Amino acid sequence: MSASLREQLLKAGLVSEADVRRANQAPPRRSKRAPAPTSESTRAAREAEEAKARRDLELNVRQREKAERKARIAEIDQWVEASRLPPRDGEDYYSFVDHRRIARIAVDAGLRAALGRGELAIVRHQRHYAVVPAAMAARIRERDATRVVAQQSTAAPASATPANDDPYKDFPVPDDLIW
Repeated sequence: MSASLREQLLKAGLVSEADVRRANQAPPRRSKRAPAPTSESTRAAREAEEAKARRDLELNVRQREKAERKARIAEIDQWVEASRLPPRDGEDYYSFVDHRRIARIAVDAGLRAALGRGELAIVRHQRHYAVVPAAMAARIRERDATRVVAQQSTAAPASATPANDDPYKDFPVPDDLIW
């Protein structure tokens, strides 16, 4: 059994010496290959690959931006959870404007005064509002300015006295005005 198939076929008399020589000299089989691509088809294929690479890059950029946005939102939510004041119950409300809509939160006298002085701010938090210290509101504003809804400026108004041509200069706005 150690003899090769060729030798076994010769011993059995199934092939002759001439057949063996012809088999050894036979040209290699030609494989059926696709014709060589033309320059136009290679250019079109290259352009298609470049277009796909651009689309993939754009998609990656969008996905990265989306992930960064989600991380920023999660970070802000953690900040608000850690620093917000507990909600108040009561019949006294602080009204403020949020996207052309008047909203309100329950407050007490001390909270209203702190909001008026600018020591506290109101921020959007999980479809509700939360009251946070002004320092935290500044950090939140750095990340996402749309989350800070209402905060009084701590600086004095530019014109504490009414202008001479102001028709309502004789009618001062009371400090305790609640709307």
